[in-house]
Amino acid sequence: MSRNYGEMWVYESLVGGIPGLDISRRLAVAIQFVLFEVGVVALGWYYGLWDAVVAGTVAVAVAAVGSVEMHRLGAINRRLPTPPAHKRLLFGSSIEIVLGVLAFIALVTYLIAWDGALLDRLFGPDPPIPVVYLSLLILWDLTYRIGTSWWSAVVALWRAVHVDLSPAATSRARRLDAENIAFSALQLVLVPFLLSEPVLLGAVVGHVLAVAIVCSAAIVLS
Repeated sequence: MSRNYGEMWVYESLVGGIPGLDISRRLAVAIQFVLFEVGVVALGWYYGLWDAVVAGTVAVAVAAVGSVEMHRLGAINRRLPTPPAHKRLLFGSSIEIVLGVLAFIALVTYLIAWDGALLDRLFGPDPPIPVVYLSLLILWDLTYRIGTSWWSAVVALWRAVHVDLSPAATSRARRLDAENIAFSALQLVLVPFLLSEPVLLGAVVGHVLAVAIVCSAAIVLS
């Protein structure tokens, strides 16, 4: 199905926007996972940071599943018989990027200026530059998906209040909102690595609760 780039997540636009590159979504996600995971294992082996490999592998898996879910959420939203204003708000505004950037900056600020204990525990007191680079790349991947989940929830509530759908379309929209709750809840697999980081733990759990509350409201009001 042909789509305008204003009707896709920025993430979806990246691969499709590269001239001469035509690969399936599954292959794109598989390449993403393999490249990140090879990087995590190779750097962990080279620098002897095996504790970080476990956390990194979980984060890479979450990001990969999040990529699959972003494709699903995007495709289902595009198939909903909603007015152009809904799709323009959801995709064309690129607000998910803004929210992802804000979440990423907040995370980096915490790690650098507030409490670096997590970095010390995973990478030691003098973390290698390639490890830091890859870690920040993976963390950006995660925070971008958090931003997407936030924005999807907000737009879902807007849709529930302002758009009248047929009973069949309403049922699909409700399933979509429930899937967004599951999409955000995926982040909870990171909790075991954050038990000694109450601020980050509270941020992840709070994110999941916020999305669940807003999406649940959208389901009720649809």
